[in-house]
Amino acid sequence: MIFTRKILWAQPGISSKKSNKPDEENAMGRMETAMNEMKYLDELTERYPCLDAVKANILEAYKILETCYEQGGKLLVAGNGGSAADSEHIVGELMKGFVKKRRVSESFESALEQVDQEKGKELAEKLQGGLPAIALSGHPGLSTAYLNDVDGDLIYAQQTYGYGRPEDVLLGISTSGNSKNVDYAVITAKAIGMKVIGLTGKDGGKLGKSADAAIIVPEQETYKIQELHLPVYHTLCLMLEEHFFR
Repeated sequence: MIFTRKILWAQPGISSKKSNKPDEENAMGRMETAMNEMKYLDELTERYPCLDAVKANILEAYKILETCYEQGGKLLVAGNGGSAADSEHIVGELMKGFVKKRRVSESFESALEQVDQEKGKELAEKLQGGLPAIALSGHPGLSTAYLNDVDGDLIYAQQTYGYGRPEDVLLGISTSGNSKNVDYAVITAKAIGMKVIGLTGKDGGKLGKSADAAIIVPEQETYKIQELHLPVYHTLCLMLEEHFFR
């Protein structure tokens, strides 16, 4: 089991923080985890004081992601250019260990070795727990086919429609908040019943208005907005890892 709380699914063989100790000790453990999660957010605003203005928005986005994963959902990430690179970066931090090893459980290690003694040991040593996340920029065959056959502006919307479920979250990244293909994906996600997080800048644009949680970093120039996006999503990934993994 991955998670510390009751959830609808679990990744095979991921260690759980939940123990068989008395409820009081489990409650203390949950409190310690929550404090550690907030520690990352506090460190972010200490290092980047300008982000204190959006601290509550970052926490709101985190709570949406926490609920998503506790309910067995996944994260879809959409962006263009540098924001597409950020999408891939976020998936890389969620789908493998970030600052923790996220070792598989003893039961899954045993299951691997039952399938193949030698390779099972290697897999048990090297596999890491993942939080399901998909960068919508990472499917060039599908994207170019849809661009050629239908409409390039709807590439992210099409993938959101195909992948998305009500328990999932769409993270849209746009420095202006007005990326057309991200906007179409947001509309599609909301029609499915998904929550939407916006990571943007300037005045937030359309994304800032339509997202369930909008993190509008206080900068106007594209490169400066991107420079603040990275520590924000790193913090979200750290908080999630702290919550769900040993």
